[in-house]
Amino acid sequence: MFTKNRNIVLLFTTRTLRLFGYGFLSVVLALYLVESGFDDFLMGLLFSLTLVGDAGISLLLTTTADRFGRKKTLIIGALLMMVAGVVFILTNNPLLLIIAAIVGVISPSGNEIGPFLPIEQAMLSQLVSKEQRTGVFAWYGLVGSLATAFGALVGGFLAKLLQNGGTSALDSYRLILLGYALIGGALAFVFCGLSHDCEAYQSGDSVASRNRLGLHKSRGVVVKLSMLFSLDAFAGGFVLQSFMAYWFHLRYGANEAMLGSIFFGANLFAGVSALLAVPLAKKIGLIRTMVFTHLPSNILLILVPLMPNFPLAITMLLLRFSISQMDVPTRQAYTMAVVDPDERSAAAGITGIARSIGASISPVAAGALMSVFLGGPFIIAGGLKIVYDLILYRNFKASNVSDEL
Repeated sequence: MFTKNRNIVLLFTTRTLRLFGYGFLSVVLALYLVESGFDDFLMGLLFSLTLVGDAGISLLLTTTADRFGRKKTLIIGALLMMVAGVVFILTNNPLLLIIAAIVGVISPSGNEIGPFLPIEQAMLSQLVSKEQRTGVFAWYGLVGSLATAFGALVGGFLAKLLQNGGTSALDSYRLILLGYALIGGALAFVFCGLSHDCEAYQSGDSVASRNRLGLHKSRGVVVKLSMLFSLDAFAGGFVLQSFMAYWFHLRYGANEAMLGSIFFGANLFAGVSALLAVPLAKKIGLIRTMVFTHLPSNILLILVPLMPNFPLAITMLLLRFSISQMDVPTRQAYTMAVVDPDERSAAAGITGIARSIGASISPVAAGALMSVFLGGPFIIAGGLKIVYDLILYRNFKASNVSDEL
């Protein structure tokens, strides 16, 4: 039913392109940095600064998108993605790579980064009815997870094939970066096809009362959600997909093709789990769905480094991913439900930026921790995420709206 709207088709297309690019790069990104002379700490520092830069760029773009133009903002983000890929191809100088990662759009996690997700969420919320909102976010999440999965699979196998053909490891990773840059250019082209129906409706009253961050009535709830989402993302920063790929490489000697296969399966399970959240949210509400599925996934995350062998570690990881994304469409739908329509880009942007800020702090600590206790990042991430779940439930269980809102 969503495919009848051209704008929705285009937004799903851009989501697919972007997440394929993120997955394509994420499997080899840490390996590329190691080949370029980065140690664990410096790599963690780059990942942290990448997310700091993302938070700053996203804050600027998403909080002005409804006034400046959502379509123009998305095109700028896509061009920044392309520029980052080009700079990473042209140099392995640590300082220049860090600058490119801060200013451009590079995803060390394989997940969303930059201004895209908040603005696209606001567009989708405007293009569908409130009854369809959680469903469209679930399909949107599934498409992204599938794209990330296939990107990881293709990136990992392509790097291995190139190396088997005589290409050096460093040059094989640079070819992956070239593909990433081209995807950024294609993304900008597709965004050009969006119509004016995706732009925000501006009423005189809301413009007059809106603060500089683009909010008016919903400031309080957005601040509370942002603080909690920041804690969750801080925990997640310890187990970015690039870090997990590097961990399996160090612990079990997994090569690029094996890593691609691992994260193909993981993201495939994650995408399916997002769809399962829709019927569950109708029965028990958005907040309970978020918390009751997130808690067991975090216990499984803690178990990954505690397993005695490779097959069991992979099993724990895949089980974790099979329920890990059920909180994502429900979290997005809940945020869109509790703010006014003309605050949606800003609310999604601010909560997303809070997540970026939280996630930006932990990778540098994770990089340092891995050299002391290899499994430490998994255990810390899972423990902190459990704390987030309990606080979220305590503070918002009274407003446990269903996905029909």
